[in-house]
Amino acid sequence: MSRTAFKAPGDAHANRWKALVFIALAQLMIVLDTTIVNIALPSAQQDLGISDGDRQWVVTAYALAFGGLLLFGGRVSDSWGRKRAFVIGLVGFAAASALGGAATTGGAMFGARALQGAFGALLAPAALSLLAVMFTDTKERAKAFGIFGAIAGGGSAVGFILGGVLTEYLDWRWTFFVNVPFAIVAAAGAYVVVREPEGGRNRSSLDMPGVVLSILGLVSLVYGFTRAESDGWSDATTIGLLGASVVLLLAFVVTETRVKSPLLPLRVVTDRNRGGIYLSLGIAVIAMFGSFLFLTYYLQVVKGYSPIKSGLSFLPMVAGMMVGSTQIGTRLVTRVPARFLIGPGFLVAMTGMLLLTRLEIGSSYASTVLPALVLLGLGMGTTFNPAMSLPTLGIEPRDAGVASAMINTSQQVGGAIGTALLNTIATSVTTSYVKGHLVHAATRPQRQLVHLQGVVHGYIIAIWFAVGMLAIATLLVLTLVNRRPGSGGVEAEVAVPVVAR
Repeated sequence: MSRTAFKAPGDAHANRWKALVFIALAQLMIVLDTTIVNIALPSAQQDLGISDGDRQWVVTAYALAFGGLLLFGGRVSDSWGRKRAFVIGLVGFAAASALGGAATTGGAMFGARALQGAFGALLAPAALSLLAVMFTDTKERAKAFGIFGAIAGGGSAVGFILGGVLTEYLDWRWTFFVNVPFAIVAAAGAYVVVREPEGGRNRSSLDMPGVVLSILGLVSLVYGFTRAESDGWSDATTIGLLGASVVLLLAFVVTETRVKSPLLPLRVVTDRNRGGIYLSLGIAVIAMFGSFLFLTYYLQVVKGYSPIKSGLSFLPMVAGMMVGSTQIGTRLVTRVPARFLIGPGFLVAMTGMLLLTRLEIGSSYASTVLPALVLLGLGMGTTFNPAMSLPTLGIEPRDAGVASAMINTSQQVGGAIGTALLNTIATSVTTSYVKGHLVHAATRPQRQLVHLQGVVHGYIIAIWFAVGMLAIATLLVLTLVNRRPGSGGVEAEVAVPVVAR
């Protein structure tokens, strides 16, 4: 196969910036969906008659399908073609969203959420790998990944706002229906303007043992941590699921070393830079996801904010992420080694997390929460560009989809672990605090105060664990990652002989 290297911006994809608009729109839809439904859950639960014990499946069904199928989705993207996988993923996500909005029973809702997760697992790696193969000029790549990273980081907080507005002023069903126009516009636009390099597909036979083991292993892992959150770490099912996930994923690794065409070529993850990014990003997401949960409950339960006011309270973090990603990260990613962007970014986020350890019942939003959110946004926003760009830098086009899927996998698994682990810590600390102090509370107002103090105390202890996670992530990045995105000429030699529809 003849190879043509992109040496200058003029050689790159003619419609790449138009394509970025639709790819970013699809990414926004995916990220929004991780939080927008959470705000609407109480209303949907009441309307559909979902029990308290089953309501977790609205979230869990999506997480299981998304996290479990990501590697498979990335491999399918490499095999089918990224544009085709992207469009199919969008159409399927829209259909699943329409089914969710039209659901009349809890079972229909759970099924729709699982379908959303399955098509999201096809869509997400296709979107990121399209950027990787379409933007080959160093400076343009930095801008594109900066925009993509800002959307990936800020979309969750925007989801809280949009979910509150739609639920309060329209109906919970619109948190599903809103995805349909997003997906239609993105799919139509992508079909017209997206071109991808021909010859970069991985047309080898599908590694079915790897597919089965990866899906079962990741589903067991994500569901195990979900069960830990609801039933505790000592629950037999929780232990069994987590144990099974270890066995299955180890079997997956062994299988990938022996098959001719592995689902996840180990060269993708054993590379020092990619492996360091995957590991550190997953650990950092543990800290961030748990903290989002605590802040949401702190603002609504402790401070008494409405869902809309609570969502709006996250806007400074969104602004910080936009500045960190599009201004700091984009401007420095081609000049500064990745570890000196990601590491300090984690440290800035850790400083914001440290501010949150000062939370009290009467803490002022302006003096405590606001500066913490700004620092969290700036820090994580600065990391998004190199953290998303570096794992796909210099990757063979045939592996771009699976390398992109690993970025999403580390975030999904990190989010599941973070929510379960930190929430379990906070709950156990709160229970212990209330039990020890309630004996001194004689009146009902005093007992209510003790309970709120216990809740905040639990949040603080869990946030200290999040601080530790960010410190570990920082050390891993500074130790393992040693390549500068855009340096060394690797990026300039992406093999793209022909451009096709």
